[in-house]
Amino acid sequence: MTMEKIVKDVGDIQSRLIDHRPIIQGEIRYFVKEFEEKRGFRECRLLENLNKMVAETNEQALPNCSEAMHQNLQQALTRLEAANHMAQRIQQRELEAQQSTQMQVCLERRKADWEEFLKQQAVLKEEVDEEHAKAVGRLSAQYGEMKKDLAKFATF
Repeated sequence: MTMEKIVKDVGDIQSRLIDHRPIIQGEIRYFVKEFEEKRGFRECRLLENLNKMVAETNEQALPNCSEAMHQNLQQALTRLEAANHMAQRIQQRELEAQQSTQMQVCLERRKADWEEFLKQQAVLKEEVDEEHAKAVGRLSAQYGEMKKDLAKFATF
């Protein structure tokens, strides 16, 4: 038994001198425990700070931003409506000017067409007058001959 005890003691001494795993494992457990505790507290503080910031933003900044946005949007809408109205007026004036220009062009074209029509009518009048003069001349000649013929018969 003594031998067994000696071997056991020698084994224990050897394991303590050579094998450091139990000590290292203990140190590792201690390090992990400390790390988790400190990290947990740090994350908890960080989350609390974030929660405070979100609450302050919701209570103060959000209403202020919302009100400012509403006012600025109203101003922008008013300005856009005014710009739209001005654009419509400009567009209307351009349309009127264009129609006026078109009317002027149409009026000038109608005047030119009317003058051409009057010239054609003058030419046709001259042709009709010539035909009438010729017809009057033929009829005068024909009636003159008929008078001569009648004068011959009247002497009978």
